[in-house]
Amino acid sequence: MENTFENKVALVTGAASGMGLATAKAFAEAGAAVALADRNLEAVQAVAAELVAAGHKAIAIACDVADEAQVAAMVDRTVSEFGRLDAAFNNAGVQSPIAETAEADGVEFDRVTAINLRGVWSCMKYELRQMREQGNGTIVNCSSLGGLVGVAGRAAYHAAKHGVLGLTKSSALEYAARGIRINAVCPGIIDTPMVSGMLASEPAAMDLLMKDQPIGRLGRAEEVASAVLWLCSPGASFVIGHGLVVDGGYTIR
Repeated sequence: MENTFENKVALVTGAASGMGLATAKAFAEAGAAVALADRNLEAVQAVAAELVAAGHKAIAIACDVADEAQVAAMVDRTVSEFGRLDAAFNNAGVQSPIAETAEADGVEFDRVTAINLRGVWSCMKYELRQMREQGNGTIVNCSSLGGLVGVAGRAAYHAAKHGVLGLTKSSALEYAARGIRINAVCPGIIDTPMVSGMLASEPAAMDLLMKDQPIGRLGRAEEVASAVLWLCSPGASFVIGHGLVVDGGYTIR
C-alpha cells in the first residue's frame, strides 16, 4: 500500500541527520508539510531549504527536547505555520559512553534520560494536546533494540529506551478511542552519524556487531523511515501501542 500524506502535517525531531533526516524527507516526498526540529538549527535550515527548493513545504525549528518550554514552542510553531499536526516522529536521542553501572556518572545518566526519555514524554504531551483538539493524529516514538534487550555497559541508554516503550504503550491506551494512534519503532544498528561516532570511539565493536547481525549488514536510515511512515499511514489503522522492530534480525537470535 502506498503511503500518501497529501494535505497532512508531520513533525520530526532529531531531523538534522540519520533516521530523523531520512524520515523528514520521506514525509515530504509523500506529500506532507514537514516541520524539521533539531538542536542544530543551521543543519535543519539547510535541509528545509532543500525541500522547499524541490517544491515541498518545510520549516526548520530549533529545539532541545530536554527543555519542555522549547518543545511546547516547537509544536506551537508547527501548528501556527501549517494549521494542524497529523503525524509526529519523536526521534531525537543521544548515545552514552560504555560504563559499568557501579562506575556510571549521575550527570551523564540524567543527560541521557532527559533527552531519550523525558524528551519523548514532553513531545507527546504537547503533540497530544493538539491532536486531542483535532480528534485525530499519529505519533511514533523512537525506542531501540536497546528497549528490548540488555547490553553490558549501556544501562543508562537501555533504561531510557525501555522507558520509551512503557510511555508508548500506556499513552496508546489513553488515546486509542479518541482517534489518536501511538506506536514506536525499535531500530537495530543503523548506519547513522551517531552509530558511526560510537564505533569510531570503540573500533573493535564493529567486528562484534557484525557477528550478531543475521542480515550481515547495518541498517539504513531510509528503512526506518519506511517503517515510521507505515505506522503513521491508514495501512496501520489497527496498530496501536506496538514497538515495531527494524533490526535485521538482531533481537531474534
